[in-house]
Amino acid sequence: MSEFITIGESLVVFCSTEPDVTIQDSTNFNKVVGGAELNVAVGVRRLGHSVEYIGQVGKDPQGKFIEKQIKSKSIGTKYLEQTDQYLNGYQMKQLVTKGDPKVFNFRKNSAGTNIDLDLINKIDLSGVKIGHVTGIFPATSKNALATSMALIKRLNQNEITVTFDPNLRPDLWPNQETMVRTLNEMASLADIVLPGQSEGKILTGYDDPEKIADFYLQGKTKAVFVKVGSKGAYVKTKTSPGVFVPGFKVEKVVDTVGAGDGFALGVITSLLEGKTYAQAAKRGNAVGALQVQAHGDNDGYPTRNELDEFYQENGVENI
Repeated sequence: MSEFITIGESLVVFCSTEPDVTIQDSTNFNKVVGGAELNVAVGVRRLGHSVEYIGQVGKDPQGKFIEKQIKSKSIGTKYLEQTDQYLNGYQMKQLVTKGDPKVFNFRKNSAGTNIDLDLINKIDLSGVKIGHVTGIFPATSKNALATSMALIKRLNQNEITVTFDPNLRPDLWPNQETMVRTLNEMASLADIVLPGQSEGKILTGYDDPEKIADFYLQGKTKAVFVKVGSKGAYVKTKTSPGVFVPGFKVEKVVDTVGAGDGFALGVITSLLEGKTYAQAAKRGNAVGALQVQAHGDNDGYPTRNELDEFYQENGVENI
């Protein structure tokens, strides 16, 4: 089995190629694969680690496109199921020169959200070191939530590190109360929690990174990485005081989508390599900075050589 596994809904993303034009007025789009968990899988594999992706795609053209793309990136598909009962979900994304792009989802009752819960019990976890879950997939359906929770519990039973990125998507939840309660329950079962500062404010009621970290460190969680945008990240563990790890200066932001997933994969790959939490945050900041300079949901994630070059250009010791 691979070192790293994750579960999610993989999507076809139609990215507009026309800057600052609304989705309804755009006529030219670039077709790519996306989905937060798949983004992380792509980045972890690109940095040289073995990856298995758990999910379900439709047997329609979009689903076949996704399966082909995943395999082309050398990501394991042993637990990527196919169905002819549901169509694959997709997104349309605006291209903007400032701020966050508008995204429109076509994913209700999609193939990915109807994944078979029994699949979790079939997964071979031997050799797995880290399992990653986000708050997006559980929000898409009751079935997806049950499947995500089942995976987390299996990982816990096998003493495998669980990383959790809340990745808030309020429009996918029935209401904010349900979102907050569910995601905090999931976080309580994770070893590593990766909230953004604004997400932390919604989930914990605190705006201060240290207080957000303390909120999650009360239970099972060993370490919390609070993302503070371009400023960097705040890291605190149960056994050590918090530390702020500064980010990298970016001359031009092309697309902010995928930056948070980039941070997650930077942390995950560092931990797979036995790095410190501070080093993991530094790599997370680096991958996030590279991603915002590229179009597409994961096109900016670096190879090992590209990451080394970025460190050299920024005067950072190779970590």
